[in-house]
Amino acid sequence: MQIENILNELKDRTPALMGHQHFKRSSVLIPLVEISGETHILFEVRSMTLRNQPGDVCFPGGRVDPEDKSPNDTAIRETAEELGITEQDISEPIPLDYIVNDLGRIIYPFIGKLQNIESITPNPDEVDHIFTVPISFFLENDPERYKVHLEIQPEDNFPYHLIVGGEDYEWRVRALEELFYRYNDKTIWGLTAKILTHFISLIKTEKDR
Repeated sequence: MQIENILNELKDRTPALMGHQHFKRSSVLIPLVEISGETHILFEVRSMTLRNQPGDVCFPGGRVDPEDKSPNDTAIRETAEELGITEQDISEPIPLDYIVNDLGRIIYPFIGKLQNIESITPNPDEVDHIFTVPISFFLENDPERYKVHLEIQPEDNFPYHLIVGGEDYEWRVRALEELFYRYNDKTIWGLTAKILTHFISLIKTEKDR
């Protein structure tokens, strides 16, 4: 194949995340609600009957379905389903930075306002209960930060003879940072805390301008 043919084939291609077609895509919504004239963030506590992360604090959200037109639509649909409200009760979500993690997932976070919060009826199959936290709490309190150190363990038949250094190869090992917020008897951590910290940092940046 000639160089010119290769370049012509690829010149109009739009770059994307490598391997994105194999990633699981999810959307979450940070729901803003007004309580007694003050802005709160609404959280869910996952049902204890769920197989994954039962009892964890999270935002409404879930996997992007093939029929969803966009991650934006997923955030609205999942929030409505989990909180028992209508899609019209959710303002048009605003996208935040998305997350690509090492477990093959892409998470699209959004921020939006909920109307008619008195009509919220959480789906008991997914949500144990909900609670809210004044946004001022997160503006005034930084998260606790802890390191999780990862270990590399190649499988038994790993072909060490094909790499320089063999079994003495110096793998680059890194540590993950986990964030924790503690509010009354609730602990907010994991991806929820990371997305929340990103959102709060954006607000602080705007306030400082």
